[in-house]
Amino acid sequence: MGFTDRLEAGRRLGTRLAEWASGQELPRPLVLALPRGGVPVAVEVARSLGAPLDVLIVRKIGVPGRPETGVGAVVGDDPPLYDPRALAALGLDEERLAPEAARERAELRRRALLYRGDRATPEVAGRAVILVDDGLATGATARAALRHLRGREPARLVLAVPVGAPEAAAALRAEADEVVCLEQPPAFGAVSLWYEEFPQVADEEVAEALNACRPPAPDA
Repeated sequence: MGFTDRLEAGRRLGTRLAEWASGQELPRPLVLALPRGGVPVAVEVARSLGAPLDVLIVRKIGVPGRPETGVGAVVGDDPPLYDPRALAALGLDEERLAPEAARERAELRRRALLYRGDRATPEVAGRAVILVDDGLATGATARAALRHLRGREPARLVLAVPVGAPEAAAALRAEADEVVCLEQPPAFGAVSLWYEEFPQVADEEVAEALNACRPPAPDA
């Protein structure tokens, strides 16, 4: 079926989540987007749920010389999370990938400063956290994000995406309390194939979206 763009996907996903949430116990819901592509989707989800929006920055660790081929991910100050099968298939190990992991962690910190400035990361413990991206291909980035969030003790942990590979969505059910994926086409291919318009999302767009969703400061 597919989507026109990320905003339409977010509206459809937000409608589904609002219907689902009406029968759930979701204490102090918080929507967290995986930037950059997940942010426009998450803006619409947050509006539908009446929940605050923030980002969880995760960086893919790629194969040396082939950065588009992800074999792991870093998030926060957690140790890198690698796919053991991918490492074995490519003849790689964690020591060989240490320089790539260090570069991605530095980029993660740069983006955190750019997107959030001096604002603290939102409290997760005891809250219902809805993690949003624009799609699932291998699920490696989402897995690292979910494991990081689980360690911060949310009350509920939900992964929500408009489209995803069926095997990736199924595998991530072991990491989240709920996986909401609107479309799971058997011949998945790539996330971009399921959008008519799929432009790159700029850092400035992410920062603007977060600023627009910030609650007003209390009067002094």
